[in-house]
Amino acid sequence: MAESAAQPATPALPVTFRPTRTRVVLLGVGLAMFATITAIALLLENLSPGERISFVFTAVLLSSVLVLLSRPKVVADETGVTVVNLTNTRRLEWAQILRVNLRPGDPWVFLDLSDGTSLPALGIQPGIAKQQAIGDARALRALAETHGTGTGDH
Repeated sequence: MAESAAQPATPALPVTFRPTRTRVVLLGVGLAMFATITAIALLLENLSPGERISFVFTAVLLSSVLVLLSRPKVVADETGVTVVNLTNTRRLEWAQILRVNLRPGDPWVFLDLSDGTSLPALGIQPGIAKQQAIGDARALRALAETHGTGTGDH
């Protein structure tokens, strides 16, 4: 039954998987926070120009953290997968991906790789959109099974 559920979910390539709802929330909160802190800096009459600048700088820093948290994605194309996490990006060939895992309770998808390691793929996470994450994980698993050549070598 899992195989029949995975087959229709195979999307056309290239495809980008990302936690859309989480991204919208993070970017929305970042924008609102930046606007609020900046407005407070401009509205408080007894602040010096240096203090106003420090308020705005703090708003930029806090918003930047939320933008960084909204960065993760997984991009699949004909030749492989690009995993973009918080601070790093890794390109994988299809043959390097042995298995796509999203077990109950996992915070995001894990890719079992042919070198014996596991790579977290934060671009598919069940957070506030569990059904989307499950569908995305199934689609990526189907793509890996269709395009991968590493599974038959062992």
